[in-house]
Amino acid sequence: MTYEELLKEADSLGLIVKEKPLQGTDGRILNRRIAIRKDIPTQTEKSCVLAEELGHHYTSSGDILNQNIVTNRKQEFRARVYGYNLLIGLRGIIQAYEAGCRNLYEMAEYLEVTEEYLKEALECYRKKHGVFAALDNYAIYFEPTLGVMKLQN
Repeated sequence: MTYEELLKEADSLGLIVKEKPLQGTDGRILNRRIAIRKDIPTQTEKSCVLAEELGHHYTSSGDILNQNIVTNRKQEFRARVYGYNLLIGLRGIIQAYEAGCRNLYEMAEYLEVTEEYLKEALECYRKKHGVFAALDNYAIYFEPTLGVMKLQN
């Protein structure tokens, strides 16, 4: 999803998104208001931040700023995973493969995320699924490197 599409999604949920001069963080959510750091240079980077903030809307409750508390770290992780799944997901990896993407740079461009965000998502999926995940006649390998294989019926 593009930044514009995510803004529309937020609006449909009754959330107000504003770009503001934030320090120490790229995004914040408080009640129904989301702040995105104003000087983030690209729409792609902003979409990665907004996806996570939408994840907080769906998965977090209360003030979780203190990341020394285990339950707050868990909520932060759930919000990140929500964002990864919203912008990438296993289906997105397969779609990028089918579109001819053959490296992380091409895949990130296709999925409209940053390469760093894609790498973080892939590491998250590797930890969740292990060496590979199977979906819709495809095997997605996370080790030793990312690979997608279409399985025969």
